[in-house]
Amino acid sequence: MGVNDLHVAVIGASSASATERAAAEVIGRLMAEAGAVIVCGGLGGVMEAACRGARAGGGLTIGILPGRDRLQANDFVDVAIPTGIGEARNSLVVAAADAVVAVGGEFGTLSEIALALKAGTPVIGLGTWELARPGAAASGVRSTDSPEEAVALALEQAAAHLDERRR
Repeated sequence: MGVNDLHVAVIGASSASATERAAAEVIGRLMAEAGAVIVCGGLGGVMEAACRGARAGGGLTIGILPGRDRLQANDFVDVAIPTGIGEARNSLVVAAADAVVAVGGEFGTLSEIALALKAGTPVIGLGTWELARPGAAASGVRSTDSPEEAVALALEQAAAHLDERRR
C-alpha cells in the first residue's frame, strides 16, 4: 500500500448500537477488499468495528487517537497515532481521508462531518446526521441505505476527490 491508495475515514460513536457496529464492520471489510486504507479515531464502537472488518478483508487501518498513549487503540488498529489533543483529533481524521463514511454517531461524529464538508471532502452517511439550513437545500452528506451502497459511493467519491487534488 502506498500514498496513492484511497484513504477512507469511517466515523461514528464509540457507544454505537449493534446494528451500527455490524454495518461498520461490513464497510471496513469491503473497503479493505477494494484496497482502501481505513482511517478512524482508533477507539471502540463504529471505529473498532470498521477496523475489525478491514482486518478481516486484509486491509490496513490507521487510528488517530485523542490521547497520548498508542496502547489505547482498539485491537484492530495497525498504525496507532497518539495525538494528546482530545476531540481536536477529529480534524486530523478527516484531513487524512479522501472520503468520509459516517455510521450513526453523536456530536463528535457531527463535528467530523462538518470539518469534512468545510474542507470539501465527500461525506457519505448511513443512519447519521441529516443537515440542512432553514430554507436551504439539503447538506452535502450523501445518505445511503446499506453498507454496500455506502462503500460503492465512498470509493467513487474518494477516487474523484483524490484525482482532483492531484491536478
